[in-house]
Amino acid sequence: MFEGHPLFSMENAYRAYRQCRRHKRGTMNAMRFERNLEENIVALHEELSSGTYQPGRSIAFLVEKPKRREIFAADFRDRVVHHVLVGHLEPKWERRFIHDSYACRKGKGTHAGVERLRSFARQVTANSTRGGWYLQLDVRGFFTTLDKHVLWEQIARKERDPAVLWLARTLIFHDPVSDCRLRDARRADFERLPDHKTLFKARSGCGLPIGNLTSQFFANVYLDALDQFVKHTLKARYYVRYCDDLVLLSEDRQELERWERDIEAFVEGHLLLRLNQRRKLRPVADGIDFLGYIVRPDYMLVRRRVVAALRERLEAAEVRLCAMGMARHADGRCVFAWHWPLIEKVQQWLNSYLGHFGRAASRRLVLAVRRRFGWLNEYFRWEGGIAVLRCPIPRKVIRFQDQRMWFTTHLRGHAIIIQLGTYWELLGEPVRDLALTWENMSLLSLRFPQRDIGLAKRLLWDTGVPVAWVEETGRRVSGIAERAIAWRWGAISW
Repeated sequence: MFEGHPLFSMENAYRAYRQCRRHKRGTMNAMRFERNLEENIVALHEELSSGTYQPGRSIAFLVEKPKRREIFAADFRDRVVHHVLVGHLEPKWERRFIHDSYACRKGKGTHAGVERLRSFARQVTANSTRGGWYLQLDVRGFFTTLDKHVLWEQIARKERDPAVLWLARTLIFHDPVSDCRLRDARRADFERLPDHKTLFKARSGCGLPIGNLTSQFFANVYLDALDQFVKHTLKARYYVRYCDDLVLLSEDRQELERWERDIEAFVEGHLLLRLNQRRKLRPVADGIDFLGYIVRPDYMLVRRRVVAALRERLEAAEVRLCAMGMARHADGRCVFAWHWPLIEKVQQWLNSYLGHFGRAASRRLVLAVRRRFGWLNEYFRWEGGIAVLRCPIPRKVIRFQDQRMWFTTHLRGHAIIIQLGTYWELLGEPVRDLALTWENMSLLSLRFPQRDIGLAKRLLWDTGVPVAWVEETGRRVSGIAERAIAWRWGAISW
């Protein structure tokens, strides 16, 4: 049917696969696809070229943060096809999109959108020397009420290639609800969502699944008509949109009221959508709640819900670490469990929050978080607004002698107990000092078997010196066991 079409070539399919696997290569679906990569690419090429391709089953699940909503995750092979289509359509539509649409576009994003809104706030208020107003609107249940026929007509008016039109139509009118697998939820859980929040209750011919690359791109295509109306018909100079959340600014409140009526009529008449009743028309000086920030002309604050989400995650991490043995004793000493998978995971999402905070006036906020969760200072040091692991695994240190040197250098003042298979070795300056004065040292040599580990713990705890336990991770680097800190006793309190 489309034999020889460059869009469905093997090279293009492989290129789309490479794009799709970014940050997803460790997932089960990606590994399953990669295990028989050549056969899967050939099969996709043949299905697309013959016009027999049909999307597979999606996985439907619920997320609770920032609010309860449903997600449909397409199969990996279908996500490859999404990249094929979007890779072809995106350059053409990018030339049409307005500058101030910031969702899911290269060089845009949340931070760029917030900075643009802050710039508009400064301009409309003349750097806070005069009054200004903002109007904030959003579409009610956008992804579940979007009309597929309207979307298809928008695509068809700009595209003439039959192969592209066939693939776009196949993906747009595919119903993920008819053949989906529920994960960690029951059908009743989805049906308890409001009617405008779930595809299970969507009207026939309406709704796109949240979670697909095509859905994000099609959302920009669908709302491009609104963008053009606001910019070229209403002549709104200060306008920012992120997905279905839009903000307009003006010196004249009545102008915004008139624009609100016009936008509502356009959305209902041309896009067959409805605006949410929770709309805002307020002074700019009150602050604009947009994309996780409170935006004002001269500064920004982090939204309270974002701060509460960080505190909740840190409290959960604290509970897990305490269950693993992290504790504070009456004499001021602390026991820290260096559980590397958990600590590295905490570092990843903590730095995401810190990066978000860094755009706002948040110095006192970050200090308050560090005071409340003092155990963070055990695992991280703070450099340039991000959290850096204090004592990472010496991955590039291969020889055991170099590993010993590395730990004694990074853990100065500690007695170090390092594992050597079924034996343990005592290292560090405190050990040499204790060897001269410690009357119980005769009970324990500097290298002892596993059966004496309990004795070593009791003797070292009684001395009160800082102690670090270095254990083998189970992985090997060039034949040498990899080692990492597993426990530390110290005087840092929280």
